[in-house]
Amino acid sequence: MKATRIVAVLLMLAATASAQTSEPVTVNGTVTKHAVSGSLESEFTAIARDNAGPYWVGYAVRGRGRSGGDGCWDGGKNVRITPIKLEGTADLFILFRVQDRVVERIQFAQAHCSFDMGGLTLHWLTNVSAPASLDWLTTFMRGETRRTANNAVVAIALHGDAAATDRLIAIAKEGRDRQSRSQALFWLGQRAGERAASTITDAIERDPDTQVKRQAVFALSQLPRGEGVTRLIDVAKNNRNPAVRKQAMFWLGQSQDPRAPAFFEEVLRARQ
Repeated sequence: MKATRIVAVLLMLAATASAQTSEPVTVNGTVTKHAVSGSLESEFTAIARDNAGPYWVGYAVRGRGRSGGDGCWDGGKNVRITPIKLEGTADLFILFRVQDRVVERIQFAQAHCSFDMGGLTLHWLTNVSAPASLDWLTTFMRGETRRTANNAVVAIALHGDAAATDRLIAIAKEGRDRQSRSQALFWLGQRAGERAASTITDAIERDPDTQVKRQAVFALSQLPRGEGVTRLIDVAKNNRNPAVRKQAMFWLGQSQDPRAPAFFEEVLRARQ
C-alpha cells in the first residue's frame, strides 16, 4: 500500500510538471512577470499604458512536438547559438518587440534558448492558453506590416493545439494579401488530413492569384505520406492554368512516388 501511495504521488508530480510551461533564461535585461486573466490584447494594452517602449512581451505555449534542440538559431543572421540541449521540451516561446506601444516584430524560439535582452525589459506572461495565443496572433492579419503578419502565421503553425489548423485554413481562404495566404498554405502542407488537403486543393482552383496557386501546388507535394500525389496528378491533367499544370508536373517529378512515372508514361502515350 505504501509503495502504491508513493507511485501515485510521483505520477501526480510528473503530471503537474508536464503541465507547467518553461520560463526564459535571460541576460542583460530584466524580467517582469504578469499572470494573464483576460485576453492577450487587453494584457498588451495594459502593459503599453505604462510603457512606451522599446520592450519585449513573451509567453510559452505547447508546440507541435518535443525538440531536443541542435542549438538555437538567430533567424535574422542564420547563425546557430550554443549550448546544444540534449533533452528537449515541447514548449514554444513567442516574443513580441513593442516600440511606441505598437508590436513591430514577432519572434519565436525553442524553450531551451536563452535571450540577450540588450538592456530591455521582458514582460513575461504566465497562464497563457493556446486559444488565447491563437486569438491574439490572428489579430495581426488585419493589415499590420507584412513581416509581422508573416511571422504571426508561422507562430500559429508552430502551435501544438489542434485549433491551429482551423486558423491556418481561415487565413488560406480569407487572408488579405498574397503572402499570408501562401504562408498558410505552406504550413498546411506540413499537416496530414483531409481538411488540409481540401483547403490546398480549393486554393488551386479558386484563389485569384497565380502565385498563391503555385504555392498551393507545392503545398500538395509536401503533404505527409504522399497524400497529395493523387491530387497533383489531377491538377496536372485538368487545371485550366498552364502555369499551375506545369508546376504540378514539376513536383510530381520530384516526388519519387511510383504513381508519378505511371502518369508521365500515360502522358507520353497520349502524345504519340
